[in-house]
Amino acid sequence: MTFIHRLADVQSDKIGEGTRIWQYVVVLKDAKIGDNCNICAHSFIENDVIIGDNVTVKCGVYIWDGITIENNVQLGPNVTFTNDKYPRAKQAFELKRTVVRENASIGAGAILLCGIEIGENAMVGAGAVVTKDVPPFTLWVGNPAKQVGYVTKEGKTLSQNLIDKKGNQYKLVKGEPIL
Repeated sequence: MTFIHRLADVQSDKIGEGTRIWQYVVVLKDAKIGDNCNICAHSFIENDVIIGDNVTVKCGVYIWDGITIENNVQLGPNVTFTNDKYPRAKQAFELKRTVVRENASIGAGAILLCGIEIGENAMVGAGAVVTKDVPPFTLWVGNPAKQVGYVTKEGKTLSQNLIDKKGNQYKLVKGEPIL
């Protein structure tokens, strides 16, 4: 059963089954949100937005036109998206699309510049400033964000040399770390 808090402003009728939308969330009329999502308080979802199934959008995330969030993505509190490389007041701009692929996690306060892709199962650390594509199964942190390791399909983080905290050595098979 879908839940929409009485203090939310949800104009879209394209909200999936089991999705929860909390207070002070605004969802514009053309936005598409999948099944079993959790859209936390004080978030904003513009028209040309697609959100897949099982996505968590923590508090204070604004998702602008041109952004696609695939299935099973975690967006931490106050993740910041952009959709315009050269913003100017009251002037037309070229919309730059951003895609966050399946199973990716974006940490609290991270900033994602427009026109990039976050690969499947990738992880972006809290506060990172991402200015370019993030390959699948990689871990990025810092400003500007840089790759510091890898992430397994199960979400385990590995060092740059593919070793986990227990000392196990992984190898890359088609870009995915495998034990």
